[in-house]
Amino acid sequence: MPQEAFLTEKQEIEKQIQKLERKMRSLHTRQRRPVITSIVRSMIEYEITPEEIAQAFERRENRATAASTAPARYKNPETGDTWTGRGRPPRWIVEAESKGKSRDTFLIKE
Repeated sequence: MPQEAFLTEKQEIEKQIQKLERKMRSLHTRQRRPVITSIVRSMIEYEITPEEIAQAFERRENRATAASTAPARYKNPETGDTWTGRGRPPRWIVEAESKGKSRDTFLIKE
């Protein structure tokens, strides 16, 4: 493919990408409008202020941060990988248990 033809095709593809990105942003905006309208309607109906929403959002973020900073309870001695014991067990725990090892063998001793 000659350089000129390549550059022309590349420019055409980039134009199509930009057009699709604009279309995606427009679609996203149209999808959000009714959700925002519903939220505002509920806020008015229940006399909820924007400050109350901000406080609730802040509390939610603080809880998420606190949960993610839980100390590790289990450690893989071979790799040093750790796990808090919350949520889905990591692959190394699952594999060890499938081989008959107890999860307690990985407990971090304080």
